[in-house]
Amino acid sequence: MPQLPAGWKEATLEEVADVWNGYAFKSSDLWEKADNTFPVFKMWNIERWGWLKITGKEDYYCWNIEIDKRFFTQKHDILISMTDMQASMELLWYSARIKNEKFVVNQRVGIIRPIVWKINPIYLSYFMNTKFYINRLRTTANSWVQVNLTTAWIKNSLIHLPPLPEQQAIAAVLSSFDDKIELLRAENQTLEQMGQELFKERFGKWKIGDELPEGWRVGKLGEEFDVSIGRTPPRAESEWFSNKPIGKKWISIKDMVNSWIYIFNTSEFLTDEAIAKFNIPIIPNNTTILSFKMTVGKLAITTEDMLSNEAIAHFKLKSNSVLSSEFIYCYLSNLDFNSLWSTSSIVTAINSTIIKELSCIIPDQETLSKFDLVIKPLFNKIRANSEQIQPLSSTRDQLLPKLMSGEVRVEF
Repeated sequence: MPQLPAGWKEATLEEVADVWNGYAFKSSDLWEKADNTFPVFKMWNIERWGWLKITGKEDYYCWNIEIDKRFFTQKHDILISMTDMQASMELLWYSARIKNEKFVVNQRVGIIRPIVWKINPIYLSYFMNTKFYINRLRTTANSWVQVNLTTAWIKNSLIHLPPLPEQQAIAAVLSSFDDKIELLRAENQTLEQMGQELFKERFGKWKIGDELPEGWRVGKLGEEFDVSIGRTPPRAESEWFSNKPIGKKWISIKDMVNSWIYIFNTSEFLTDEAIAKFNIPIIPNNTTILSFKMTVGKLAITTEDMLSNEAIAHFKLKSNSVLSSEFIYCYLSNLDFNSLWSTSSIVTAINSTIIKELSCIIPDQETLSKFDLVIKPLFNKIRANSEQIQPLSSTRDQLLPKLMSGEVRVEF
């Protein structure tokens, strides 16, 4: 245990917050959005670093079903994912703080309601997103392979408890970075919505099988793009992998989940020797990529020459193509992958052959050129904003463990 500064103490989470599970909805309880409905918060609405991810495709709860009001979010509630989405621990136990958002919470999300005269909710949210805390939580759970978290483990997890004024000062320092990041993210979200609405307005009404406008046609993704699939060297041979910037960045689905539209960072690199020995396909800069296993349908665009694992497909532009990465990003964003196949297990349904054979509508060159004139500036601005976020995030990430351990102190 690290030596804590004078005046700090350790406490269990139960001493400073109330903890319980969300509501166990039945599928019949969930509706589409309507006047008498309320959005349901699920574990995939939680992103790393305490961000809420609102997809616009949430299920909704009908007011006609009476449930305890404690399952509805309040300001400063902290929500934590209770089940690993990939059975890999990669996305387990992320947490996010409610500001003013109104949700009803499902059973795979834990609700933590801070006792505000004992702990600053913003401080607690930051502490819960440290690697230090997550590792402690796993130790409390006495397992590194268990994929379901219990409220008992959360209650018994240990946190650092500085005096309340110092908690507020720490929260203010970290929030100063995240407030700037949030403004940029909000602008990016608005820009992406504008781009998606523009795409739907110009192309959304046309479906495969419709009579298309003159000059439009139906093609296959494997014919329109150079589609490649990533690879993973043998995990037992650790010399091919690195968490330091050598070789090239190697994208996992976790990295895609943690990115916005543009992906800048990866948790691992592959060495140049690995790339050559295992013939790992290189993904060019500004290439749209798609996850098609486990987390299906996640999209991103590369920001340099990169690599990926075998769960990710790459749509490389051909030299003579009239299409753009922005167009295919929007096109794939508007596909309902769950409705494309009649199997109950979409994870096993999608493979690289199916992706290459997937039909897509190709507008004429003039229409595509006019679309690019509008969509590219929007995406360029999103990329520029995302580039501004990188140093802000890096500084916050470096400060967080030092502030939470007392290594760096703030005046209060």
